[in-house]
Amino acid sequence: MLEIYSRHPKHFLAVDCIIFGYDLAEKELKLLLIKRSFEPAKGHWSLSGGFVEEGEGLDDAANRVLCSLTGFSNLYMEQLYTYGEVDRDPGDRVISTAYFSLIGIHEIEHELREKYGAHWRSISNLPDLIFDHRRMVDRALKELVEKVKAHPVGFELLPEKFTLVQLQNLYEAIYQKSIDKRNFRKKILSMNLLEKQEDKERETSKKGAWYYRFNEEKYEEFTRNGFFFNLAVS
Repeated sequence: MLEIYSRHPKHFLAVDCIIFGYDLAEKELKLLLIKRSFEPAKGHWSLSGGFVEEGEGLDDAANRVLCSLTGFSNLYMEQLYTYGEVDRDPGDRVISTAYFSLIGIHEIEHELREKYGAHWRSISNLPDLIFDHRRMVDRALKELVEKVKAHPVGFELLPEKFTLVQLQNLYEAIYQKSIDKRNFRKKILSMNLLEKQEDKERETSKKGAWYYRFNEEKYEEFTRNGFFFNLAVS
């Protein structure tokens, strides 16, 4: 059996992490990018990634890469797709599995961002990325849109308390289009998953807007009873 394995070529195995964040002030979905520190393509914009180490699974490798860059572990991550084109990496034959993750945009420690040269860049104005990383990002964006329609993962990008305007701005940034205000509010409130808080956000208006909080426990209870989250609005 071992002789059979030895007859075949060996390839490098890597993971690339597509890390989305939402800028509450700028109302923009952003992508965390780094400047590549080695050749080929040294100094160019890249996703955060690395090779899978000996005795390490793909998920473990992706979590290690994500933790080293952001300082966080056990975050929401999803395996997206494996890219194995022969010439995708000019350095050698590298097969890479892409993951995407959602985190709070201001939660990454400044020291970590400085260490890795990481920067948040708007999805609407991305720089040129190395190799096939732009293909990875485009695929992840499509997956994210479908994911937030059918699952409440978008709340991972907001503070614990948020207004309905802030929530709609988030979904418009992800969908990359405007949403009818009345339809959106009617849809989200009809699910009975948001808890109205006792205080208001008064930084953007004198009247203020009520804060809400997503009730994850109620969502899990509803799901066990056959509830389906659906926020496909126009």
